[in-house]
Amino acid sequence: MHLSHFYAFGRHLYGQLQGDEIAVFDGNPFEGQMSPTGQTISVDVVHILPPCRPSKIVCVGSNYRMHCVEMGRPIPDVPKLFLKPPSALVAHDAPIVIPDGVGRVDFEGELAVVIGRRMTRVAEEDALDHVLGYSILNDVTARDIQNADVQFTRAKGFDTFSPLGPGITTDLNPSDLRILTRVNGVVKQDSRTSDMIFSVRTLLSFISRHMTLEPGDVIATGTPSGVGPIVPGDEVTIEIEGVGTLTNPVIARQDAPRHGAGGAPGSAPRAQGVGHE
Repeated sequence: MHLSHFYAFGRHLYGQLQGDEIAVFDGNPFEGQMSPTGQTISVDVVHILPPCRPSKIVCVGSNYRMHCVEMGRPIPDVPKLFLKPPSALVAHDAPIVIPDGVGRVDFEGELAVVIGRRMTRVAEEDALDHVLGYSILNDVTARDIQNADVQFTRAKGFDTFSPLGPGITTDLNPSDLRILTRVNGVVKQDSRTSDMIFSVRTLLSFISRHMTLEPGDVIATGTPSGVGPIVPGDEVTIEIEGVGTLTNPVIARQDAPRHGAGGAPGSAPRAQGVGHE
C-alpha cells in the first residue's frame, strides 16, 4: 500500500495513492484502524504533506560502506546516531531553502523508516514488526558548518533541510532496494540498501535500546556514496525502488515565501486533536 498524507476539505487526511487519485480514509495509521470512505480525490487538488509528524527524526551516519570510503571515514563498529528537528521537514515538491551565508550545501538521499508501533528495547528479530512502512528522506547538510562544528545539529537542522515523502509504502522488504539521486536529471548516487553496514532490523533494535521510538517517528538509515553540492535553481530527485520518488526544487532564502504560524513550505495549518495526523 502507498499511503499519502494530505490537506483537503480543511482537514489533515490519509489515503491510498491509486495512480492520479487518492482513495480517502477515515482515521490515520498511527492511531488505530483506518477505514475507506469510498471517496476518491485527484492528487492535483490536494496539498501533499510530509507523510507523518514525528516526535523525532533519528539519523544514522556512515552507514554505507562506499560512503565511508568517499568521506575518508573508518567503518563504524556501532551505528552513529544523531537527531534532526521535526521543524526541518518539508513535503514532496516543496522547496529546499538555502540560508544566507552557509557555504556549501549537500544532498543526501536516504531510505526512511516510519515507526508504526511504540518501540522500547526491542530485539532484532521483532524490530520490523514495529514498522509502518518506508519513505524517502533527503538529509540536506550545510557541509561547511558541519565541518566547523564537528557535530551535526546546526548543519542539518535548518528549516526545509529534511524533505520527506512522497508517502509511506507498506509491505516492503528494505534489505536490497536500489536508491538513485539525481540533480537536474543527472545521476549522482546509484547504490543499493544491501551496501548498508547495519541493516534496518539492526538499526531499529539498537536505537530502541537507547531511546523509545513513538508511532510516526522517522529513522533515516544513512546515505550512499556520491553526495554533492546543490545551489539555488537546482532540482533534487531521489528514487527508491518500491517506495517512490521524492523531488524538491532548491531556492535561495530571499526567494522563499514568508510563513507565519502555518509552518514551513510544504506544511499545512495544524489540525486540532489529530495526534500524529
